Parts: sequence; C-alpha cells; structure tokens
Amino acid sequence: MILIDNFSQVMAQIESERGVDRSVLVRAISDSLLSACKKKFENAENLRVELNELTGETRVFAEKEVIEKVTDEETQISLEEAMEYDDSFKVGDILEIEVTPDDFGRIAAQTAKQVIIQRIREAEKNSIFNEFKGKEGTIISGVVQKLERRNILINLGRIETILGPSDQIPGEIYKPKDRIKLYVVEVRKTPKGPQVVTSRSHPRMLQKLFELEIPEIQDGIIEVKGVSRDPGSRSKIAVKSNNPDIGAVGTCVGKMGSRIQAIIREIGNEKIDIVEWSEDPETLISNALKPAKIARIKIVDLKEKKAEITVPDDQLSLAIGKGGQNVRLAAKLTNWKIDILKLSDIRAVEEQHIKEQEEILIKEVAKRQAEENTLPTEDQE
Repeated sequence: MILIDNFSQVMAQIESERGVDRSVLVRAISDSLLSACKKKFENAENLRVELNELTGETRVFAEKEVIEKVTDEETQISLEEAMEYDDSFKVGDILEIEVTPDDFGRIAAQTAKQVIIQRIREAEKNSIFNEFKGKEGTIISGVVQKLERRNILINLGRIETILGPSDQIPGEIYKPKDRIKLYVVEVRKTPKGPQVVTSRSHPRMLQKLFELEIPEIQDGIIEVKGVSRDPGSRSKIAVKSNNPDIGAVGTCVGKMGSRIQAIIREIGNEKIDIVEWSEDPETLISNALKPAKIARIKIVDLKEKKAEITVPDDQLSLAIGKGGQNVRLAAKLTNWKIDILKLSDIRAVEEQHIKEQEEILIKEVAKRQAEENTLPTEDQE
C-alpha cells in the first residue's frame, strides 16, 4: 500500500477553486496509475488500481486464476498458494492479490501531480468555453492589450481575442488600455483551447447596442426588424412598434436624440438611419430610401421582389447616395431589388411614347383617308 499525502485536502481545494469534480480527478489518476503499472508488468490486462479518495491510499491488485500447475505467474496462482489466503478456494476460482510495486509511491505521486495539472487545464478550458459559449450573440467588453500589425489583441478577462481588420470599424483608432464593446460572433473549441470570435463591424452589433440602450426593445414594445450596415460610415435599422401609442422611430431616437447619440458614439460616429417598418412593400421601400423623396413606386415583380422607384431629378443623387450607398443599404434592409429612375427620364419616355402613338394614329387616319379617296364613285361605275 502507498499513501499519497494530503490527497483529500488537495482534491477538495481543486474542486472548490478550479471547479474540477473530485470523482473525475480520482478516476483520471487511477487510469494514469494503471497505465504506469503496465510498464512494470509484462501482462497488465488483469491489473486494477484502487485509490481511496478520502485517505489517498493506493494499491495495485492482480486477478489470478487458481490452477493446479502454474504456467504464467502473472495471471495464474497454484491451488496450494491460493489456499494460504483462504482454504475455500478451488481450481477455476479467481483470486485478487496485491502486487503494488516497491517504488510505486514515487510513481503515484508524480502521476497524480501530472494528471491534476492536466485536468485543471482541461477544466479551465471547458469552463471558459461554456462561459463564452453562453455569450454568443451578445455584447461584451474588453480591454485593448496591444496592436499586432493590423490585428488588435483584446483581453476579455479569462481569455484573449484577436480583432481582425474585417471586424474592426474603418477609421477607428485603438489604443492600449482602451475599453471597447464587442459582439460575440462565435465561440469555437480548438486544439489550443477555446477561441472567441468577436466583431465591431457585424450588423448584429448595431442591433444589440439598440437593445442595450433602448429598454422598450428589451421589453418587446419595439421590435428590430432588420439591419444593413456599412461599418464606420452609415447604417439603416428598421424598427416596428407593437404598441399603437408608442412611436418606434421617436422612441429609438430618444429625448433630444440622447439614445441614438449614445449608440453613435459607441460605433465611431457612424451615421444611423432609423426606418419605420411596414408590411406594405411600397411604404417600406419609401421609408428605407429616406431622406430622399419618392415620386412613384412600381412593383415590377412581387415574387422576385423587384421594384422600380421614380424620384424627382433633384432627389436622384440623394436616393442613390454616395457610391450607391443609400440604395444599396435600402435594398439590403428591405430585401428588395431596387432600380432608381429620375422623373424627367420617365416623363421623356412617356412623352416619346405619346408622340409615337400620335404618329401612329396620324398615319392610320391618313391611310384610311387615302383608301377612301381611291374607292370608285357611282358616276364612275
């Protein structure tokens, strides 16, 4: 028998401080000790390690078959020897005897230490993974540690994350010790441990900021129906009120713009258009293209969600936006394919169409008159 010193106290401390279950540790240590024993015995299939989790007493036992003539000393025992343990044994019985090696104390202590360290690491990895897995789709805070080329290393407390260039807001400057908010995109298990994927450019980042800043969204009075975003430049967010007495857009803006300004400051002064949601496609598209004024909306294909929008000439650049940004964000927000036409072009087309119809009519009238003039009269007959 070998005794591992202070085993119970160590197990209790690890269980309370590290969150590693005692039974898991005991089982892991027993398995490791059994593996260590296999190096001492040619045939270790019949070995069993007994570890008392209260006292730390450790024993190694071997199961041996009682037989008349022994041919394998590691797995067999003679009837004569077996009867020295208990005279009730007979041929064919299985006897378990202690075979703990003399130097097993050192092996047991080293193995226990290695297993405990390994299990603590695994438990911490699992604990971190479970903690952050539950935060997927939410916003957390982190502290900027350092800048590594175009990547930002951020301390999240128990783990670090790397904010890559595509997940940063263009134009933002990050400095060490800055505390910033991040959207948790995904938490993965990797051979090196948990990996927390975060972003500040993700569209859901904007939605979650609205949820944090506006209690009515948390309470379900206001509902976010969609978000489209050009990070660092401009975003559109569609909101709907589930209470007819509460306006969705005004509630999100807040008194003197306090609520929306707090959100804008958090995402680097990104311009945000708050759009009133509507189940009517024409109304929704019109709202999404604001601040441009719409002259006419034509639903080209309801199934394919294609729409043709006509705007006054002086509203064309506003409707399209710089680099097509306004119409692109509106299309993404509404999930409609939007074509923008200016009113003068439509009128020109309509006038041309009218003119063409008039010309056709004139030709038709002239043709009929010509035919009438060529018909024979009664005198001619």
